[in-house]
Amino acid sequence: MDSNVPRHIAIIMDGNGRWANARGKPRRSGHRAGVKSVRASVETAAQRGVEFLTLFAFSSENWSRPDEEVSSLMSLFVEALRREVDELHRNNVKLKFVGALDELSPALKKKIAQSEEKTAGNTGLHLTVAVAYGGRWDIVQATRAIAGRVAASALRIDDIDDAEFASELALSGLPDPDLLIRTGGERRISNFLLWNLAYSELWFTDVLWPEFDATVFDEALFYYAGKQRRFGHTGDQVESI
Repeated sequence: MDSNVPRHIAIIMDGNGRWANARGKPRRSGHRAGVKSVRASVETAAQRGVEFLTLFAFSSENWSRPDEEVSSLMSLFVEALRREVDELHRNNVKLKFVGALDELSPALKKKIAQSEEKTAGNTGLHLTVAVAYGGRWDIVQATRAIAGRVAASALRIDDIDDAEFASELALSGLPDPDLLIRTGGERRISNFLLWNLAYSELWFTDVLWPEFDATVFDEALFYYAGKQRRFGHTGDQVESI
């Protein structure tokens, strides 16, 4: 694989509501418009040789949004899964969902389970969708799992290290993101993958999510290709490896 291409990209898809407001449309129309950007991002990632793509679809904090918007989002998730999964499967994409999935509606949980089962054997792009997810939630639930193993004498305290802890996180088994992309103009990570983003390159754009396309995706890849990833080493050390 080309070392200038990130192996794993995570995206905070921000700006649907503002895109709709600027056009005098209801917020749900922005979320619907954002679906085509999801499709474009999946296609572009696969074409560019990205192995893992993680999308922040709905945060644990989003439950506090107006009931109408949350209900619309949940319905859109079900509709999008029904419409998109067959295409993802034909393109060898493996689909996985992470987050507090027990908080979702029975209908959505059923579609998620069916989607994961259908694409489980695929070997192409690994697409992870974070739903009802929060970075602090992720760390807390991992801590609980580790504590439970210690209490059950299945793990010694002295054996807890970074790798052991990471094995209980939502993205267990995946490499940490090399690149985080956030659309919509904000310059923060908003409680997304707090552990996993420790050494990720961060790229922010003012482009609103419904307007995110292959051209903007490539701008992020160009930015990443120009970075020297040191992971705590000096530049000279990295160059000598």
